[in-house]
Amino acid sequence: MSRSLTALSGAALAEVQPGRMTAPRTPSGWPALVLNADFRPLSYYPLSIWPWQDVVKAVWQDRVDVVSVYDKVVRSPSMEFQLPSVVSLKTYIDQDRSPAFTRFNVFLRDGFTCQYCGHAGELTFDHVVPRSHGGRTTWENIVAACPPCNLRKGGRTPAQAAMPIRHAPRRPNAWQLQGAGRRFPPDYLHNSWLDYLYWDIELEP
Repeated sequence: MSRSLTALSGAALAEVQPGRMTAPRTPSGWPALVLNADFRPLSYYPLSIWPWQDVVKAVWQDRVDVVSVYDKVVRSPSMEFQLPSVVSLKTYIDQDRSPAFTRFNVFLRDGFTCQYCGHAGELTFDHVVPRSHGGRTTWENIVAACPPCNLRKGGRTPAQAAMPIRHAPRRPNAWQLQGAGRRFPPDYLHNSWLDYLYWDIELEP
């Protein structure tokens, strides 16, 4: 007998364990898009998705609402139900907080390209004003740079090295990083996510 996730209770909930439930195997693993309580993605890059096991557990714990489901089901010894493809948090997570100053977020802000030559391969940190000149490790003084440009610039300022910066480094807010993340969609997107994402690309079924 088929049951919906929202109807799980009692002994049935005890079966919501990764080792006791099985789902069809696919390259994508049937992930669910996770939305904030305002129905916007928690993150674009990396995209806020959870594996189906975590989603089932979150539904069981009443932390999320199921917005959309796949045609596929998970099965335990006594039940089966459809896998969620989109869920929304019941408690809103504040997105206005300042982004953490991390290597990943700096690269995301800079579009994963060298800010001197535009190269999109291997990247390093570069102090615009070198530390030997009093430069600090801050949003406003760090840019992504490819190893050759970083080596060429050395301990000089961009002006001294005749290497102008493509985009002046600034401290981004959370929404600016979200916007930057939209430029890097993952390899797999399900069509049930379309109403909640803003990439102008063809979606996979």
